[in-house]
Amino acid sequence: MQVPVTRRGLMLVLSSPSGAGKTTISRRLLEEDDNLTLSVSVTTRPRRPSETDGVDYRFIEKQAFDRMVAHGELMEHAMVFGHYYGTPREEVEAALALGRDIMFDVDWQGAQQLGEAARADLVTIFILPPSTEELERRLKARAQDPPEVVVARMSRAADEMSHWSEYDYIVINDDLEESVRRVCAVLAAERLRRYRQIGLNDFIKRMRAGR
Repeated sequence: MQVPVTRRGLMLVLSSPSGAGKTTISRRLLEEDDNLTLSVSVTTRPRRPSETDGVDYRFIEKQAFDRMVAHGELMEHAMVFGHYYGTPREEVEAALALGRDIMFDVDWQGAQQLGEAARADLVTIFILPPSTEELERRLKARAQDPPEVVVARMSRAADEMSHWSEYDYIVINDDLEESVRRVCAVLAAERLRRYRQIGLNDFIKRMRAGR
């Protein structure tokens, strides 16, 4: 049976302080949802041993990054801990037009810029840790950063959490499975938004006319 109404894709933003669990939640969503694709950001940060160029990030030099900014090729960009990150515009716009949903792992500054670029396409979720103590425990447990970076991330977390009210939805990640279910529920509801269903008006007219 042919689906009578197509849908425009949406931009799903997950933000959180480092260690709150957004990366784990993002990976689960990508594993379970075939219509969801991760936006691959460009960054000037050095690649970590566990990362793959073009999959986790596109690792580029600062000169190339500056050229993309100057030419308006990034939907958002920011500096985080001395390195630059940005979202390429062309790939995102093409995916949305095809009805593909794009997920973004950006901070509150990135979410604001994406909202300025395409607010109607945007759905934002802020992931909170259950406590400050648990956030610090998670950062230390993952053993990904040296102690001084953990201290810097904890210091930054308070500022990041102050922007919670700028997001559409809030999820407190005290239980991973439940947090994944909550984010999936948001995504399912947002996909049914009337204005995202292209051709709905014509479909209703045909239905009323008995066709």
